Amino acid sequence: MSVEKEILINGYTHVLYESEAYTTAESISKSEAFYNWLETRRSVREYSSQPIAKSVIENIIKSASTAPSGAHKQPWTFCAISNAELKTQIRLAAEVEERQTYSKRMSDRWKADLAPLGTDTNKPFIEDAPWVIVAFKRVYEHEDNVKHNNYYVNESIGIACGMLISAIHNAGLVTLTHTPSPMNFLSKLLDRPSNERAFLLLPIGYPKQPAYVPDLQRKTLDEVAVFYE
Repeated sequence: MSVEKEILINGYTHVLYESEAYTTAESISKSEAFYNWLETRRSVREYSSQPIAKSVIENIIKSASTAPSGAHKQPWTFCAISNAELKTQIRLAAEVEERQTYSKRMSDRWKADLAPLGTDTNKPFIEDAPWVIVAFKRVYEHEDNVKHNNYYVNESIGIACGMLISAIHNAGLVTLTHTPSPMNFLSKLLDRPSNERAFLLLPIGYPKQPAYVPDLQRKTLDEVAVFYE
């Protein structure tokens, strides 16, 4: 029996979805291997100056943009920065906000929870990493001088950033999720339009040798999952 490659649904073209089929044993093996690979991912704060080809960054961003989004609006812009002067400006502005956060905005409990991670107000990784990606969420669009809100914007860009982080790890690179708050300075420094809001800053590079990360343990499956069978 032949299957149509394209059909119309509500007047719009839908194409046949085709995927590779695996046996149960293969699915178990592949899912376990993927978990073991992702388990090696860590947030890294010390970066080598080793350069990264722009094409790698392009592929990482394209990978992130395969993420699902509300009504397929893809409400994100990824700004990739390698310019040294601009990275310095971003670092200085981020550290201004971080000093305010540590001195006035953070509770004692918050700072105590951060203590094992070794974080402070200094953010040298913004300058040290060869590339920095700033993810912006697109809250609305202007089309024909009419404002149209996007849908599930936070959820959409959150998923895309998760895929971005996985793509960075897949390329043999490391990153760190940084959210200096408020992040309005990023819109100004990067001259972004009014419909965009900074969501996440990620330095990208190779780890400095040697690089050290906190000796942390992730929650077990029983702590993060509930099965209803």
